[in-house]
Formats: sequence, C-alpha cells, structure tokens
Amino acid sequence: MTAKQTIEAGKAILGIEFGSTRIKAVLIDQDNKPIAQGSHEWENQLVDGLWTYSIEAIWYGLQDCYADLRKDVLKQYDCEIENLAAIGFSAMMHGYMAFNEKQEILVPFRTWRNTNTGKAAAELSELFNYNIPLRWSISHLYECILEGNEHVKDIKYLTTLAGYVHWQVTGEFVLGVGDASGMIPVDPATKTYDATMVEKFNKLIAPKGYSWTLLDILPKSLNAGEQAGFLTPEGAKKLDVSGHLKPGCPVCPPEGDAGTGMVATNAVKQRTGNVSAGTSSFSMIVLEKPLSKPYEMIDMVTTPDGSLVAMVHCNNCTSDINAWVGLFKEYQQLLGVPVDMNELYGKLFNKALEGDTDCGGLMAYNYVSGEPVTGLADGRPLFVRSANDKFNLANFMRANLYGAIGVLKIGNDILFKDEMIRVDRITGHGGYFKTAGVGQRMLAAALNSPISVMETAGEGGAWGIALLAGYLINKNGKNLADYLEDVVFAGNTGTSIAPTAEDVAGFERYIANYKKCLPIEQAAVDNK
Repeated sequence: MTAKQTIEAGKAILGIEFGSTRIKAVLIDQDNKPIAQGSHEWENQLVDGLWTYSIEAIWYGLQDCYADLRKDVLKQYDCEIENLAAIGFSAMMHGYMAFNEKQEILVPFRTWRNTNTGKAAAELSELFNYNIPLRWSISHLYECILEGNEHVKDIKYLTTLAGYVHWQVTGEFVLGVGDASGMIPVDPATKTYDATMVEKFNKLIAPKGYSWTLLDILPKSLNAGEQAGFLTPEGAKKLDVSGHLKPGCPVCPPEGDAGTGMVATNAVKQRTGNVSAGTSSFSMIVLEKPLSKPYEMIDMVTTPDGSLVAMVHCNNCTSDINAWVGLFKEYQQLLGVPVDMNELYGKLFNKALEGDTDCGGLMAYNYVSGEPVTGLADGRPLFVRSANDKFNLANFMRANLYGAIGVLKIGNDILFKDEMIRVDRITGHGGYFKTAGVGQRMLAAALNSPISVMETAGEGGAWGIALLAGYLINKNGKNLADYLEDVVFAGNTGTSIAPTAEDVAGFERYIANYKKCLPIEQAAVDNK
C-alpha cells in the first residue's frame, strides 16, 4: 500500500510525545516507516518557584501538534485522517499531577525539572534502601506531605503527563510499566509497583490519617502490548478539533520518554543500552540482574516490558560546545566569511580527532546548570589549562567533546568497573552524534565499548511510542525485544565504532584530571 492508501484505509499508526520544548507527532505505515509528522513548540513556566505547564497549554499543544500533522497529511497526500489502526502517547517522565475525585488538578503540574524535593527523596531513599531521585513522583508526593500541603487529603488520582493525556482520551487510568517505574520503584519480577516499598510508605504516612493508601491513587501498571483502552468520542474531539478523527481505535499503554528512547534505538533487550546526548544526556543499560547496592548517581527504571534498567542522568551535554561554536561563527563573520553552521560543526568536530588522546592536559566543564552526579548544586561553564599544556584547536575541541560526556562516564564507570555489567550493544542518538564518527569515537573511548548509531534513531520518542502502538496490534505472540529485532529493525544494528586502546587510555587520564580539578568548578560556583 502507498502512504495515501494506508491513511485512507485507516491502517496508519500515530505516536505523540510531549518533550520538554516540543510536542511531536509521527504517523507511521505498516512497515513502521514515518509517513507524516507534526509538532508544537512550548516552554515550561516558573510559577511560585516551581516549573510547570498549565492544563490549557497541554491541550492546546496537543491539538496544535495534531493539526500540524493533519496539515502535513493534506499537503502530502490530499486526504484526511479519519481512522487510525492504533495510537500511543508518551511524555517526559516523573513529576507530579494530582487530581481530586472530579478529575480537577489540585496544584499546578510539577515537572521533572523541580528540585524542591530533597528532604523527601533523602528520607525515602533511606526508608526503601533504594535510590529515589528528586524528580520521581513519590518524592513530590512525600514532599507535599512533609510540607503539610492541604490538597494531599483530597487526592484521588496521581499520575504522570503521559498517563494524564491517555486517561483523558480513553477513560482508562493506567500507565506503561516504564513510566510507572519513575513514580515509585517497580519490582521486575511482578512488573508492577514494589509491594514492600508500597507497604513501607503506607505505614510511614498512616499517622496522617488520609482516606487513601498509595495503590488507591496510582495508575494500574501495564506491560507493553497489553490492552490499555480505546479512543473515546470525547477523546477523539480532544485530539482532533476539526472533527474528522473517528473514535474506537486501540491506544497502547502510555510511556515515558526514557522508554520510547529505548524502543527507538532497539535497546530493550538485556545486555543492550542507549545513550541520548543532546542538551542533556542520559544512558540506559538494560540489566540481567539487580545491582549489588543502591547508588545515588544511578536511577533504576524499567524498559516498557519490565526489564530492570540502570539510568545515569546528566543535566548538561552539548550546550557549552554550542556556545563555543557560536564564538567561532562570530570570528568567521568578522572576517567576512559566509557561515554554514553544519560545515562549521563538521570541521571543528573532525579537528578534535587530530588532538592528543588525553587532550594535551586541557580540561572543560560544561556545567551550564548543576550536576547531581558530581555533587554540584549549580553550574559554571569552565575551560581550564596550565601553562605547560598543549593548547591548540584540536586539543581544545577534543577537551570540550570529552567534557560533554565526562559526567556520563563517571556514572557508567560504576556499572562497568564496580558492578562488572556486560553489554553487547550500546546505541547513541542525539546532536552529539550528528557529525559522523566523531561523537561515536569519543563515547566509545569513554565507556570502553563499541557504540552504534542508526539513521532511524533521529526519529526520536514519537516514533518510539508509535512502534509501541504498532506492537499492541501486531505482536503475533512475540515479546517486545524480538518484535523490535525481527520486525522493526530486521537485524539492522547501524554503524558501529569500537574503542581503540589509545583512546581509552587517553580518556582515563583525562577523567582522572577532571575529577581532581572538580574543586575548581566548586570554587567558581561558590564565588560567582
């Protein structure tokens, strides 16, 4: 079938993801290939000291994104989307969306970006003997309890952004297990909320006398491929204000952006992983067994089918590199030379390959904001060198490329060196890898592991949730890992670059200096 025939026959599958700065819709065909897309730009707001998006912004953004998709379909194929084979919704994970029995939000949505939950996260981490990050839903809930927030007694529903949108368009209060694992830890054996931790939390808050216990207010956790509801007539109108979209199609369990990133890079099988490296960065390594103990810098979540995942999340990645490239752009303009930004990035990134494997002693800290992994509450971008270091352009660029993934290496060294985790394949995606072969080589040196990059990885999380919607209706008895391997990617593992011994040794020298000089970064935070 052509793309037009697929759409007209109601065989197309829709995925929509709410990212931090963009809502994106991707329509795929029966071969899982994108055939149309739409988007909507949005920004979080700082309201009363907390980062939020309003309910109005959520629905306007969704509707505008879908309208943009509809416009693309009309332009390309001169037809309307009336029926869909399946839909999936995903969004940035964690945060806090609490509703009363009338489904009215009790306080403005608190996003993953908020860090006001330090006391709650620390107490829960000790109670559970498990690392509970600041951004997790349970941290937000307990912080509200510690602060005596009046609304807590009225909570009837607590969910994530993806869970909220799914609930409102299907009537089903459910969540994909990967997104659920960012609310409160999930037991990989049962693939639902950890019963022991739920019991400990209920005992902890029992003296408050609330009418609810934790499982009363949390969404039901579902595995990838499980039935999660159907688009209701009201849901169809909420999505497509033009009225063309008909209700009734199945909707897959809603997932978080970490889960859809794993799907989009074919990294849900145990002993695989992926690294997303753009404005921020994070790595996801799918484990064969739990870690020996909790680590503050490693978050434990799950794949969309419930396998345990070790996540290292870094607040900073390419922003400082972009600032330096902007400086080179200004210099080029000063000389009257026309600027092609793709060419400029390409030349500077490739120049880094000529540098010394330890960057000649040069050191870069890309801390536009703080980095919990290295204990920095705030950030100051810094470039550091001594008089005897080899200061040239190649080493300068290499130091910045190393610096962009330095924190990621520190976190992953715990997994690979202390916990002796083994991986067969790690896939990279994001702007750090845009210049072919450069970011891959740097990350391969940092993690001492081959790094693959696939062309399709650039499709992102909206494509990932569309694949999960496709899995719901096309799984034919396959588990998710085999479905992705055999049906979607058909054995394509992308282009791989293996680390060289020289690069690995050089990065080890760089990171040793990097750790030794962290007090310089701390001093900059303390004094400026």
